[in-house]
Parts: sequence; structure tokens; C-alpha cells
Amino acid sequence: MINNFGIKLGEFYNTNILGYLGTLYDNPLKLVSLILDVTIVIFLAYKLLQIVSDTRAWQLLKGIAFLIIATWVSSILGLHILNYILTSFMTYGVLLLIVIFQPELRRALEQLGTSRLTKYFGIDKDLATKTKENIYKIVIATVELAKSRTGALIVIERDIKIKDIISSGIIMEAEISPQLLVNIFTPKTPLHDGAVIISENKIMASACMLPLASDKDIAKELGTRHRAAIGISKESDAIAVVVSEETGKISVAKDGVLIADLKEEALKKILLKNIVTDRFITEKKKHNLKLWSVKNRKNAETDKPKNIK
Repeated sequence: MINNFGIKLGEFYNTNILGYLGTLYDNPLKLVSLILDVTIVIFLAYKLLQIVSDTRAWQLLKGIAFLIIATWVSSILGLHILNYILTSFMTYGVLLLIVIFQPELRRALEQLGTSRLTKYFGIDKDLATKTKENIYKIVIATVELAKSRTGALIVIERDIKIKDIISSGIIMEAEISPQLLVNIFTPKTPLHDGAVIISENKIMASACMLPLASDKDIAKELGTRHRAAIGISKESDAIAVVVSEETGKISVAKDGVLIADLKEEALKKILLKNIVTDRFITEKKKHNLKLWSVKNRKNAETDKPKNIK
């Protein structure tokens, strides 16, 4: 049996490995195709492992891998009965798996092309669109907190980075959701004191300590949250949203100025203008202006009269 195994292994090596290497030697261009093929397969396998790790699909994949190896080994060792059983199972087992995992397969197909799936492959939504959606979520959470008169302080980072403020709190790096924001500021929870920092379209940290504005910069009837909101807006270009615990009123601090008693629509307009419109639209205009300048400069160089000798 050992000799038979060695013969089969040698045949496999000569037919598949050496034969393929000989083909590459005769046609070197196929090496580029091979490298591309292997790279794509490795990338897809890596992404698949990322998706299914720590799920029940992971156990299924390990079982399939075991069956494939067992089928291959039984073929090499000449275990014909076992190989027949395993081959038959592999043939009809696919249909069985489709029936068993029909809900999961259907859900995966429904997600094909959506942001949840494309995100695994590095394809994310347009940044401006994602920022706008997150602002809507922040507004929803702020209004809910105002209705229940739950004190809150949300700081939205812009161009000037405030990593020192972020490092003073509890790092979260969580996706923005109204439910999470409301839960963070619920009284008597571990994270309700301090500010939440929104950075790079994520809840980057909570329970953060902010610099306080001096007494002359703020009315005496306003509390520590408003003083902190003004303080951070003076030291950076961040926008701070405050919900008063006493009155439930919403305020926004920008450039050291507090805009008080805002309704939902007014809050939404201020945040969209300062975080989406002023940033992304301005950047787009600058980009278009740069392209226009380059184009005109090239046209001017083309139309420039040449010296005739």
C-alpha cells in the first residue's frame, strides 16, 4: 500500500506540478495570469474568513474542508469504497447544504451590493452622504434626550483634531446610532458624565473632559455643560451640541458663541451647513476651480504664439 501511495503521489506530481511548470516555461506570460489568479483567490478567501469567523458558518467550512481532504487522501490511498461514499456525499451534499442554509444564503444574496457587504471589500458610501446620515442620527438622539430632559454634550470634530480630548475619555470607536447616544447619557450609567466625541463618522470616545470657558464668556445661569461646549468651540473648530438637564433646551456652540433654544429643524440646518455644506461643497468647488485653472493654463500655453526664426 505504501508503494502504491508513492506511485500515485509521483504521478500526481509529474502530471500536475511539473506539467504546469513546463507550460509556464513555454509561455512566460501565463505567469502573470497565475500571480493575478492566486492573488484574487487569497484575497477572497481572506475576506470570506473575516466574514464567517466566530459564526456557525465557520464550523460548517471546517467540516467541508475536512471532507475535501478526506476525499483526496482516500483517492491517493486507493480506498475505493470510502472514496465512493465521500464523492457521492460531496456531489449531493451541496444540494443538502443549500436546503439547510437557505435563510442564510438568501440573506447574503439580498445584501449583495449593499453597504454592509461592500464595506468588507473596502467600498464604502460616499463620505458626504454618510456624514449627512450620521448628522440625522445625532439630531434624533438629541431630540429624544431633550424630551426626557437628559443632560448631554456631543462634540463633533471637524478639521482641527482633538486627540488630546479623545484620549481623556473611554475609547469606543462605535458606529453612530441614536439608541447608543441616548443610552450613553442615561443618568447613573458609567459613561453619562462628560462629553461624547464624534470623529471620522464614529462615536470615538465618551466621558471626555473638555476645557471650560471663563466666567466672562458665559451667562451665570448656564451650567458646566454649556461652559464646556463654549470652551471646546473656542479652542478648536469643533461643533458642540448641548442638552440642558434643567430645561431640556438644545444649544449649539460654534467659534466660542452659544446658539440657544434650538428646535429640531434649526439644529439639523446648523449641523448640515457647518459639517457637510461648508466642508464638502467647499472642497468640491476648490477641486473644480483647480481643474479649471490647470485646464486654462494648458490652453494658454497651447495658444501662445511661437517664435518664428
